[in-house]
Amino acid sequence: MREIVFDTETTGLEPLKGDRLVEIGAVELFNHLPTGRDYHVYINPERSMPEEAFRVHGLSDEFLADKPLFGAVVDEFLSFIDGATLIAHNANFDISFLNAEFARLGKPPIPPERVIDTLALARRKHPKAANTLDALCSRYGIDTSSRTVHGGLIDSVLLADVYLELIGGRQPDLVLVPEAVAEVTVDGGLAVVAAPQQRAVPRAFRVTAEEQAAHRAFIAKMGDSALWKTYMPEEVEPG
Repeated sequence: MREIVFDTETTGLEPLKGDRLVEIGAVELFNHLPTGRDYHVYINPERSMPEEAFRVHGLSDEFLADKPLFGAVVDEFLSFIDGATLIAHNANFDISFLNAEFARLGKPPIPPERVIDTLALARRKHPKAANTLDALCSRYGIDTSSRTVHGGLIDSVLLADVYLELIGGRQPDLVLVPEAVAEVTVDGGLAVVAAPQQRAVPRAFRVTAEEQAAHRAFIAKMGDSALWKTYMPEEVEPG
């Protein structure tokens, strides 16, 4: 199962009143494990940056002036998220901005059934607690020392850790993969697959001759049309 955990930064809170995307960060999970693939882009919003938004993410007009427009990166972004479930914190906010940008370009919106909101998950799991990303990181012991301001990519990395805790938590001491493994490419990312192992010594056949005979006698009573006759094994010498 492929999932994309993502976060956006914007010029404000109202996409329908002219606020625009300025940053998208995203990381890929496969079967709830990070693949190492990520996506990150800064975007020229074609408008000035309000001071209150600048204080949140630190992205200035000067910094964004030479960055690509959303229309120049949309296909690359859509390719990265293609076919994946999307995960965001307070997802309605991020999705509303993405869909507003898609609408400007005549592209279809992201449907709500494709999205998981970690804020909703957190509120169900911790109904009487603070559930901001910072609060959840603190609750789960996730290191935020590298985060000095909000940023699309770093927030996506932190949110991926939070999401895994919300759906059951990591179990680092639980190892289910045998020593012999193989790496395969799945949807552009690496996944680890167990390689089949042969027993050093063949397993002993544990059915006695008496038990075989009793089984054959039982099947014989069912008649020639019995389905189980198809599966009658050859007689095997007990080991």
